[in-house]
Amino acid sequence: STTAGLQPYATVDNVPTDLVSNARNDIYLIGEALKLIDKKKLLPMQDADLKAVTDYHKAVDNATKFIPLWVKIAVALALGLGTMVGWKRIVVTVGEKIGKSHLTYGQGAAAELVAMITIGMADRLGLPVSTTHVLSSGVAGTMAANGSGLQWSTVRNLLLAWVLTLPCSIALAFVLFVIFRHVF
Repeated sequence: STTAGLQPYATVDNVPTDLVSNARNDIYLIGEALKLIDKKKLLPMQDADLKAVTDYHKAVDNATKFIPLWVKIAVALALGLGTMVGWKRIVVTVGEKIGKSHLTYGQGAAAELVAMITIGMADRLGLPVSTTHVLSSGVAGTMAANGSGLQWSTVRNLLLAWVLTLPCSIALAFVLFVIFRHVF
């Protein structure tokens, strides 16, 4: 195990670069095992032991599941710029192109309520969902319920985008990682 050889370094900042990746993986696996022990009550433990496991799990999670500030800033800027550039196209697609009639206030409210509930439940269950996908589906549902019908070419394009997003993102991340690993 890599983590056994890390004791002399005292803090994560002092760990040599060539050991960081393996150590992080080991710590992550330990954290996942602790989560299972804690959630599934796999081992009979007294309250003090259970508290120690829970506290250690939180500490391990904090060490492996942090997001650097620069990443948060870069993502916020990318999302903000993307929204500034593409807001009108998004609004027109969701409000006018999913259904055969324009979205009414009532339909918008219903779609937003459904999106809120769906996203809240997914968050509670720890499931990753796209807010855009959920909201677009809610709008399509209100159009179908209203009887105004759907513009199937738009629905097809949305479905195609949803299906292709994951593999394309994986491929792009792979390529960028390989490039950055060799450059830096």
